[in-house]
Amino acid sequence: MKTNNQTIKIVGRVTSGNALGHRLGFPTANLAPVDSLPDAADGVWAGYASVEGREYRAVINIGRSPSVVENGERRVEVHIVDFDGDIYGRELSVSLCFHLREERKFPSREALVEQIARDKQEAINILKNNE
Repeated sequence: MKTNNQTIKIVGRVTSGNALGHRLGFPTANLAPVDSLPDAADGVWAGYASVEGREYRAVINIGRSPSVVENGERRVEVHIVDFDGDIYGRELSVSLCFHLREERKFPSREALVEQIARDKQEAINILKNNE
């Protein structure tokens, strides 16, 4: 895990995606296509999402989702921990705090789901320990 002394902020509008995260048990807020995130490495991050003035822990994936699609466009997907609401079309502010791992392709959906669960728990633990 790489720690980040400087938090990286991303702000974007929540758009509809293919709902795969929801079907896998980890719904995500997809931010409008982001062409350039020069300070943010692709992969999985632990951080925070600000929704209507309240801050939630979040697991953020930046990349092309190689387990789902080949040669996909680079995007930002945010799983907001302990949040269940409709934020489509709203602006979402995300803070990237800890880079957990590089993005990679998984051999099966089951392997992907298992890794997402581990990433979520690791993100929660790291964020709790640093609050």
